[in-house]
Amino acid sequence: MLDEEESKHCVRVLRLKENDHVEITDGKGNLFKALIENSNPKSCLLKITEHHKEDMSSWELIIAVAPTKNMVRLEWLVEKLTEIGFSKLIPIECHASERRILKTERLKRIALEAMKQSQRLYLPQIEELISFKKLITEYAQFNGLKFIPHCNNSERNMLSSSYKKGENALILIGPEGDFTKEEVDLAMEHGFIPISLNEHTLRTETAGLVAAISLKILNSQ
Repeated sequence: MLDEEESKHCVRVLRLKENDHVEITDGKGNLFKALIENSNPKSCLLKITEHHKEDMSSWELIIAVAPTKNMVRLEWLVEKLTEIGFSKLIPIECHASERRILKTERLKRIALEAMKQSQRLYLPQIEELISFKKLITEYAQFNGLKFIPHCNNSERNMLSSSYKKGENALILIGPEGDFTKEEVDLAMEHGFIPISLNEHTLRTETAGLVAAISLKILNSQ
């Protein structure tokens, strides 16, 4: 039985009726093919006719990002990351953050819609906002590679030369004012690798997208 919102979309928006076929997912890798038995716009009843399970990716990608002042830019990033495919987004509060309060309900909704639109079967997690320091300590034992791109004047390798194919990855994306030297030093003390994503300075949402696309390409080679 679909909930009221999905039932309304199915019956009123898509104009589907009894005996029409639909595909549904639980966001956990399961794809169900179903037949509409009752096209009630408040409680649409489906009969499952086929089930397919998609294996999870062999590697995990977590993006920890400082929310942008303009929410539209962060929403755009969530949408595009979901289309590309990633595991989790963690909003972080940094020293130079322009947004220190964040409601995640709309971000979760955008991720859900992007998952359905791109026909992906896994829904990424959208975590609540946490401090930079808490993120660093909570992921001290992360099973994978941890990266911190920054624009400070220090030696850094490109992400492509620092990443090993198949490894889980946690990438920090800083605010428009960048990470402070103290934040970079703290991250490095906890195993984060300083890297560069591009020879030019990127906006927050661009940096997040470039990081995700770069790792997807490296893992497909």
